[in-house]
Amino acid sequence: MRKSAKKNIIYSILLLLVVFMVYLYRQSKDSPEQPKQDDPKMVISGPTMGTTYRIVYLDEGRRDFKEEIDALLAEINQALSTYIPESEISRFNRVDSLIFDSPHFFPVLEKSKAIYETTNGAFDPTVGPLVNAWGFGPEGATFKDSAGVQQILRQVGFDQLVFDQKSIRKTNTDVYLDLSAIAKGYGVDKLAEYLSNKGVQNYLVEVGGELVSKGVNDKGELWKVGISRPDEEGLANELFSILALDNKGMATSGNYRNFYIKDSVKYSHTISPYTGYPVEHSLLSATVVAEDCMTADAFATAFMVLGIEKAKEIYASTDGLEVFLIYNDDRGQMQSFVSEGLIPYITAVDKE
Repeated sequence: MRKSAKKNIIYSILLLLVVFMVYLYRQSKDSPEQPKQDDPKMVISGPTMGTTYRIVYLDEGRRDFKEEIDALLAEINQALSTYIPESEISRFNRVDSLIFDSPHFFPVLEKSKAIYETTNGAFDPTVGPLVNAWGFGPEGATFKDSAGVQQILRQVGFDQLVFDQKSIRKTNTDVYLDLSAIAKGYGVDKLAEYLSNKGVQNYLVEVGGELVSKGVNDKGELWKVGISRPDEEGLANELFSILALDNKGMATSGNYRNFYIKDSVKYSHTISPYTGYPVEHSLLSATVVAEDCMTADAFATAFMVLGIEKAKEIYASTDGLEVFLIYNDDRGQMQSFVSEGLIPYITAVDKE
């Protein structure tokens, strides 16, 4: 009996060792592999523009562009960030005119003007004072009545800016320019341009959720990106759909998380440059796919001002856009509109 018990103990120990080794093997298979020396996949990331950036690219030489990417982003911020007191745009906001000293200001202004005109003023980078006044800026709300709204509304209007490739001036000295609704898209495009100039053929560039793709991922497939479910109380990473991005720029804008409630009234962070008030409509989020991210970024913002029906009208009359719009119908049920060109690239995500 003692011999048998001893055998059983030894057998049990051996069995446990085998089970433990299998467990370790499975863990090693399931855990992320360390990059191999010949693995072309590179990932770099960091903070920028009040958010973060992440770039995945394939490069046989495994070149690390992080230092150059960070320097380029710092240069763009120094031109376009209103949070940097001595940036180019901040200096312009304190004076009546400015001669450009960077290559970044003019192209963003030029694109802004084009989309301002196409959307009949729905995209307006001078709406910042109203956004701040409604409590979505760093200082909180600054007025409580319609008279205050109308007074600030006089400062709003991109057509009160005159510019060419060398300089910009105001026709109304009270105009305040804020390019944050298009600057991330511009930054994405410049990073993509940098990688392309370095000979990189396959990459996905993302800054604060705005993206550009080129080529394919390390599995030889189109880059896939998620579109968040626009639930006020949903998780930030809860997905509504997955989009295969085919050499395009993409941006998403929404009101479903950035809002506050005061005296039983809900105020969204999207302010109409027409009325001066937060928008009230059923459109929850607007995803736009375009040839470049700067275009997608600005149109996504404009569509959140316009609402579902007017956004569809602008889309239908504008070449080079595809849209994915999520909205509530008359019964409060979540619905979506997918433009025809996006249908082959969209995969729904079932919510369990």
